[in-house]
Amino acid sequence: MRVDDLPGELILWILIVSELAVFMTGISVMVVLGLMDPQGFAAAQAQLDGRMAALNTVVLVTSGLFAARAERDAARRNLRGARTRLRLAALGGVIFLVVKGVEYARDIRAGIAIDSHPFFTFYYLLSGFHAAHVVAGVAVLLLVSLRTRAEWVQAGAMFWHMVDLVWVLLLPVVWLIW
Repeated sequence: MRVDDLPGELILWILIVSELAVFMTGISVMVVLGLMDPQGFAAAQAQLDGRMAALNTVVLVTSGLFAARAERDAARRNLRGARTRLRLAALGGVIFLVVKGVEYARDIRAGIAIDSHPFFTFYYLLSGFHAAHVVAGVAVLLLVSLRTRAEWVQAGAMFWHMVDLVWVLLLPVVWLIW
């Protein structure tokens, strides 16, 4: 595959790959530390509410579907449909952030702090950095919905799918494997 064959602009791909590299570095370090202390990581992970992560997974994947449908609508020049679906995708991002906020509040009330255990250091850093990307993605989706053009919808959807992908990569490491 040649660079010219990729959908969207090269600069967006550079951004996406660089963001994925940052997340993968953090995830890799977390995995290595977890392999060095599997019992400690398992005990720490057991304190998290996996139901919140499952709910957020459904929310983000559904939101990603809306972004993909918006991209299809824009390509077909159905700008009204694209705007609606972009806004629904953004709403999914907002719901994700509310659920994540409730989860963080619960964790903090339970005494789970960023320095409680290395697991929680990475839990807060990686999920917090992801949440920051959700905020950025919501802003992008809403801005694109205001002046809908097919190439902008594609760029916004690509960024949003990167946010989804990062969540899918974080989910097993933070909530499932220990």
